Amino acid sequence: VQLQASGGGLVQAGGSLRLSCTASVRTYTFSRFSLAWFRRAPGKEREFVTAIGRSSSSTYYAGSVKGRFTISRDNSKNTVYLQMNSLKPEDTAVYYCAAVETIMTHTPTTDHDYSHWGQGTLVTVSS
Repeated sequence: VQLQASGGGLVQAGGSLRLSCTASVRTYTFSRFSLAWFRRAPGKEREFVTAIGRSSSSTYYAGSVKGRFTISRDNSKNTVYLQMNSLKPEDTAVYYCAAVETIMTHTPTTDHDYSHWGQGTLVTVSS
């Protein structure tokens, strides 16, 4: 499984970006994935941002991004999205998408539960 993340860039505080992550798998396989975004800020450990289960109604957010970020998935395109609004300088980080095949009722939110990772895309928020 290969995950290709894109959409990062430089944005001013208060601005928006949308990240995308596309998986190179069959659509049936992608539909069985839980998907997540993590990030690693300079000098910090990787942290959970958000996750979405096999059912799009199952979403989870870190407290620091809740209400500003939205995760979604399009199984027909094998793609997961991260819409980031009201960006803050502290959102500056490399963002990683991750995937793992799960049962319908379980959506992991810790990085060690995910088996497939994208290469990361850099988001820089200027003040």
